[in-house]
Amino acid sequence: MMISPILNSLTLQTSSNQPTLCVITGPTAVGKTDFAIELALHFDTVIISADSRQFYREMSIGTAFPTEEQQSKVKHYFIGHKSIQDYYSVSKYEQDVLELLPSLFEQHPVVVMTGGSGLYIDAVCYGIDLLPDPDPVVREELTRVFEKEGVEGLRQRIKKLDPHYYQTSDIANHKRLLRALEVTIQTGIPYSQMITGKAKERNFNIQKFYLNRPRAELFERINFRVDQMMQAGLLDEVQQLYSYKDLNALNTVGYKELFTYLDGKYSLEQAVEKIRVNTRRYAKRQLTWFKRDSSYHEVKI
Repeated sequence: MMISPILNSLTLQTSSNQPTLCVITGPTAVGKTDFAIELALHFDTVIISADSRQFYREMSIGTAFPTEEQQSKVKHYFIGHKSIQDYYSVSKYEQDVLELLPSLFEQHPVVVMTGGSGLYIDAVCYGIDLLPDPDPVVREELTRVFEKEGVEGLRQRIKKLDPHYYQTSDIANHKRLLRALEVTIQTGIPYSQMITGKAKERNFNIQKFYLNRPRAELFERINFRVDQMMQAGLLDEVQQLYSYKDLNALNTVGYKELFTYLDGKYSLEQAVEKIRVNTRRYAKRQLTWFKRDSSYHEVKI
């Protein structure tokens, strides 16, 4: 796999006084892991994962963890460092990465970040507004409201507590409403006032690349990966996690379809085909995300 299309750009960056975070992203199954490893070996550096589901140690098959051989070639961070039962958020990830980077940059002028979770990459590159972690008591109370009154119950509460959010935001999305209410109730400050949307200054250079392939080739790789995961024991992994299926970490392509199979609503063959279809759709959404940001450079492989 040729990394030459981005080497000149990175060489220019490393000649400055600041270190460089090199982001390698792209749709699922495009080949990010191998590409990032080759790049990291070239610069004798390390890799930070930006795959929000590879954080969870119980999900190694369905999220395509780098293999032991791959991890032996290059040191990886944020792979399997959490349990699905742990609370972890994009803001906590931003804090963790920013705390780690200074020590990495002391040893490496270039650090590679790779993964397909655009929101998590944006958090490190641009920053997100610092919001409090959920209060379990508040979350439980709001969850009961949602279960009893539906999304309309949440809407009426946010309309009263934060009229601006009610008028300007997606009030059909109950998860966003829950979060907005949690923050407003915990802090006493309307959620809309806490979201600035302003990019934060970073004391390192950032170079961002997304990998792409011809659509037919990408879809063929996706289908092949799904088959590989099933052969590697994805169904067994999902069965072991069945009792936790309502956790947010497991609301993920590959897991939710097999949970539906275990519930008796799909045949196994139907579930696997659903995984293929939903993974292809996810890849399209990822490409849309990366293309919307002009700071990304496309690399065709």
